[in-house]
Amino acid sequence: MSNKVRVGVIGVGNCASSFVQGLEYYKHATPGDSVPGLMHVDLGGYHISDIEISAAFDIDVEKVGKDVSEAIFSGQNNTVKFADVPKLNVPVLRGMTHDGLGKYLSEVITKAPGSTVDIAQVLKDTGTDVVVNYLPVGSEEAVRWYVEQVLDAPCAFVNCMPVFIAREEYWQKRFRKVGTPIIGDDIKSQVGATIVHRVLTRLFQERGVEIEDTYQLNFGGNTDFLNMLERDRLVSKKISKTNSVRSQLDQQLGDDHIHIGPSDYVPWLRDRKWAYIRLEGKSFGDVPLNVELKLEVHDSPNSAGIVIDAVRCAKLGLDRGLSGTLEGPSAYFMKSPPQQFSDGVARQMTEAFIDGTPAVALGGNGRSAERTLDGTASVPVSSPLR
Repeated sequence: MSNKVRVGVIGVGNCASSFVQGLEYYKHATPGDSVPGLMHVDLGGYHISDIEISAAFDIDVEKVGKDVSEAIFSGQNNTVKFADVPKLNVPVLRGMTHDGLGKYLSEVITKAPGSTVDIAQVLKDTGTDVVVNYLPVGSEEAVRWYVEQVLDAPCAFVNCMPVFIAREEYWQKRFRKVGTPIIGDDIKSQVGATIVHRVLTRLFQERGVEIEDTYQLNFGGNTDFLNMLERDRLVSKKISKTNSVRSQLDQQLGDDHIHIGPSDYVPWLRDRKWAYIRLEGKSFGDVPLNVELKLEVHDSPNSAGIVIDAVRCAKLGLDRGLSGTLEGPSAYFMKSPPQQFSDGVARQMTEAFIDGTPAVALGGNGRSAERTLDGTASVPVSSPLR
């Protein structure tokens, strides 16, 4: 058990930039302060300043070989700069490509020369505790390859991408076998399009409004949106976002009545994302009731605080000897956890996990059960959580 959280980063893009900047920006925060986007300044005994970047991997010639503090502002990275990051003495190492470089990204990114470093050995040598996956959407093969390296090290894993690892029994067994935890899959932003859509959907549900049709259209100007112009890379992303919203409904909404997905790439938006959400339903007397809104966010900072909390929860899991998917943190931080809960319940589960106490949560079958720290159901509880 270490008093530091040593973090390795796969993919030094805009999200990694905001994550690293956030560590610097809030390193002197006082426990008890309210920091926008963080559950706690001190989470389970780990202050923000206890998080250290131990290793970083990328394939971009503009980033490989540079110190992380410089690489986060290099290449196609275009997110807002809100902190000056001092030299970290952590070079970006040459990672594995596989399918991580799609058709459109390859037009603006040049692969660094040389071969892939021994990822697992680097993680061992640097004493990395937790690895964060920030690979581009659609990098199915690359993500699975990196997971094998993480298992070989072994380290805890936070999967911010919509490649399904934490929710799959096969990978859960693999992480349980090596004795390390995983939190995933597909990061929820602090206040992003999907979390807003989930809350509105739940509001309709709880107020008795029958949803008939809904959509969510997103567009932005970072490389994530450029990459998603390649529609065949969007399969898992679309599944993840759609199921996340659907999970808030008691009744099924047919495929023809729900559409959630990226819409287009607008370069001048840079790291800003604009989302349009519409819900159409009927209320008392079958009278129409519609909601439409536009959300504007800086995409990458919107998720950075969530990842800061997630890596500290993953380290708590390591400290406690837990392995496999951490259910509460996965349900609260991610769009596609093994089991969906309402966001309020998921937060309660995560707070209980941080405190090291059992939590009561409403299960998918409408009954509640006491959840142990490893996320398994144990003693049924007679009345549901309200």
